[in-house]
Amino acid sequence: MNLSAKDTEHVFEKLRSGVVPERGLEAFAVGIERSRKEIQRQLELAADGEGVFKFLRGGYGCGKTFMSRLATLEARDRGFATSFIVVSDNDLHFHKFDDVYRKAVQELGTNVCPRGALGDILDRWIARVEDMLIAGGKDENDPNFDDAVRDRLDEELASMTGGQVPEDMTRVLRTIFTLKQQGNFAEASALISWLSGSENVAASAKKIAGIKGDIGSREALDYLLGILQIVKAAGYKGWAIVIDEAETILRMRQDVRGKSLNGIRQICDAADRFHGLLWIFTGTPDFFDTKRGIAGLTPLHDRIKFETYSGFSSPRQPQLELTPFDAIRLKEVALRLRELFNAGDRIHLERKITLEFIDRLIAEVTKGFKGDVGVVPRQFLRQYVNLLDLVIDNPDFDPMSALSLPVDTLNDDELRIKSGLPYYDPEPEENEVYAVVEF
Repeated sequence: MNLSAKDTEHVFEKLRSGVVPERGLEAFAVGIERSRKEIQRQLELAADGEGVFKFLRGGYGCGKTFMSRLATLEARDRGFATSFIVVSDNDLHFHKFDDVYRKAVQELGTNVCPRGALGDILDRWIARVEDMLIAGGKDENDPNFDDAVRDRLDEELASMTGGQVPEDMTRVLRTIFTLKQQGNFAEASALISWLSGSENVAASAKKIAGIKGDIGSREALDYLLGILQIVKAAGYKGWAIVIDEAETILRMRQDVRGKSLNGIRQICDAADRFHGLLWIFTGTPDFFDTKRGIAGLTPLHDRIKFETYSGFSSPRQPQLELTPFDAIRLKEVALRLRELFNAGDRIHLERKITLEFIDRLIAEVTKGFKGDVGVVPRQFLRQYVNLLDLVIDNPDFDPMSALSLPVDTLNDDELRIKSGLPYYDPEPEENEVYAVVEF
């Protein structure tokens, strides 16, 4: 595919930093057709009104973040709103549903507004309601027109959620509309922040809406349902929420791990209630298969367990296994990037960055990892792009002179893997099962 100059620069700038680009991924996505088809199937289910979830499993470096980023792009292209959330042991615990809600709404994005899109989505919903009223014979210049809009907003939200939306949410939405009609955009924006889960909204703004406090954990999933329905009422097919690096839970304290796993279980159990919502979680095999992780919470493990038959697995089961990189796939990615790279003298670039050089670079970068290509795509691509830059900027530079991988570019996980250590430090209690808890 052809990328714009802006997207091309974004791709290479992110790869230079060793992170997955947020757009332009289709240009160098290779060897993942099977996984993409399954994600597309899940999106079709959500667009048809199903509430669904999918777990992407794969070892370190196999492309979980790449695949989940690509899933968000695919979702937006199909008319979905999306949220991309990276698990942190500091500010995201799954048993605290207000944490999950806040992250999901603050990261809410669309093709029109890539992040923080709630305000734009509300405007689109309100505009559609106004258009329906006008089409039904209402006069927008009638002094009572705004009252009719407020009433219709209430009716739609109650109908879409089966009356499960919290009363405070209805009050806030009515007040946001009123404030915008009055031209009081600052207070309206403050209430949109409150609706996004912010805990730093002034009491004066809350007082206008007749609310107190913040969105708590107990009602957060009801608010999430309300936002989902507003997203669809604004004209979007649904909402795709990606939870990346769920294996971070393995590094949390045992009590927090158990509560977080129970939180994920409750999210999965409630999926049928959220028509049009697709959850995507990514995690390592250790996260799914050890007692320290999901295997330690029997109800969740039984529901999403991964099964293989003579080495074959169905992509339609709850866990979708991602195939690790091999030398052939990594080489194909390198060639795609060489083609995509903005080089003034392409003949010079291809004369320096040859097929032989790419093979040598793959071999050198994987040397410290016992030839395991699947561990090193991030570091390979980072060094590869830096070498592309050097070849173009310095005509006399010989890339063969810079084949080794500097140790100081490895992150903590890669250093542990290179040293033969597990992803996490074992605990004496890690073979114990977690209790089932409702929050």
